[in-house]
Amino acid sequence: MKINVQVPSWIGVYLFCAAACASGAEKLDPIQLVKPELTGGKPLMQALAERKSLRSFSDKKLRPQLLSNLLWAAFGINRLESGKRTAPSAVNWQEIDLYAATERGLFLYNARAHRLDPVLAKDIRSSAGEQPFVRVAPLVLIFVADYAKMGEAPQDKKDFYSATDTGFISQNVYLFCASEGLATVVLGMVDRPALAKVMGLRGDQKIVLTQPVGYPK
Repeated sequence: MKINVQVPSWIGVYLFCAAACASGAEKLDPIQLVKPELTGGKPLMQALAERKSLRSFSDKKLRPQLLSNLLWAAFGINRLESGKRTAPSAVNWQEIDLYAATERGLFLYNARAHRLDPVLAKDIRSSAGEQPFVRVAPLVLIFVADYAKMGEAPQDKKDFYSATDTGFISQNVYLFCASEGLATVVLGMVDRPALAKVMGLRGDQKIVLTQPVGYPK
């Protein structure tokens, strides 16, 4: 027996509006980064001499060119023919994904396209560290190890190499910041399970560290 149920028209309108509002709230466009500048900056020895951790940030946003240069320096592709990058990785797994948390939302750095791909239209900076300055910095980098890229390697090797590879990338960030007069610090005090839940990570994706970046206050 077929039963016809009449739905009041106002319910249909309400549902349509709710869906439209939700869609609008979740919309976050990709950010195509400008071409990185591969010249300039301070000499390497001077950058090493000035490398330091700073924990006081201005909320001033990074200039587009500076953001592009920073992400390329961190883990961009420096050999186009092979796709190899500015930081080494064991077995060339390239298992570290570099997420960028900003006021606008959460993005994933796409090194091959030199682009920030949208992940979440929500400011999650306050979840990326327990210190209050994390929510002030205009950019918080989140280093996520994707163990699925590491094949059948034993768990202890996945843990070791992903931590080591994160260290290479974070030091690139430190040196770039020293060269450009920016503030940065690596953070281990992170509620990783809570942050992973906010980011919607899979079980085989592990947060290693976070690293706020910005102009010094």
